[in-house]
Amino acid sequence: MDYQAVLARIAEDVAPQVGSGRPAEYIPALAAVDPHRFGMAIADVDGKVYGIGDWQRPFSAQSITKVFALALALAQGGDSLWDRVGREPSGNPFNSLVQLEHENGIPRNPFINAGALVVTDRLQTLTGDASSELLEFLRQESANPELAFDAEVAESESAHGDRNAALAHFMASYGNITNPVPTLLDHYFWQCAIEMSCADLALAARFLARHGLRADDSRLLTRSEAKQVNAVMLTCGTYDAAGEFAYRVGLPGKSGVGGGIVAVVPGRCTLGVWSPGLDERGNSVAGVAALERFTTLTGLSVF
Repeated sequence: MDYQAVLARIAEDVAPQVGSGRPAEYIPALAAVDPHRFGMAIADVDGKVYGIGDWQRPFSAQSITKVFALALALAQGGDSLWDRVGREPSGNPFNSLVQLEHENGIPRNPFINAGALVVTDRLQTLTGDASSELLEFLRQESANPELAFDAEVAESESAHGDRNAALAHFMASYGNITNPVPTLLDHYFWQCAIEMSCADLALAARFLARHGLRADDSRLLTRSEAKQVNAVMLTCGTYDAAGEFAYRVGLPGKSGVGGGIVAVVPGRCTLGVWSPGLDERGNSVAGVAALERFTTLTGLSVF
């Protein structure tokens, strides 16, 4: 398949939507990003990368990092993680406290903020340095040793992180957080502040298209675990718009409020797309449109 030609067509088709929506305003460091940026990259299972637009420009990965933290926690700690976090769509905003009280401090899934905090807590227990472990993994899988944290974004998140602190303390009251809450929050904010490009994202996520195999062909996840991560991405990866995303795109995907989305075509390729303008649910307007065009033009989806 001529992925470069597909990307050129996608960029042309979604151009009217680039700049639609608004960058995340509740994190000041993200609010100033130019909403007219657009980039997209495709990495096939052999590691060849194709891109268009701002595909090599780093941006704040934000919640997309939750996919990689989940994979590391499963790889190092096994499926006992699922005793502490569910696998169901939430139907509520990603930072909601509502369901936690009704469900005794067990978050619905690992991609809402409460669930991601539990995953980071588990990874911190397993490694002693969750955010650094994650960054090193992403550097290796993307073959980009220059990947780094954005200190300004991390500090901005911390200064405006009261809701996440409330979620963590609430879960700690039910015994579902094992590390000190300030330590957990620090690693969580730094994790979300990792900067990556579309190319970095597509390359780093290839293990999900390769049924759990890393870039060096060593096994990170079993085939079953890779399937499970992809399944949770499909049903829970785009906040409370996962049904709409599955309907329009038909691929496992995970979005972030930095405007990025990573998506997986099992056995074929992975995609990274970035455009900072968000819809009311926190997903990139042009990014979702670009992925919809990809599956329409290529016929590649999980359905």
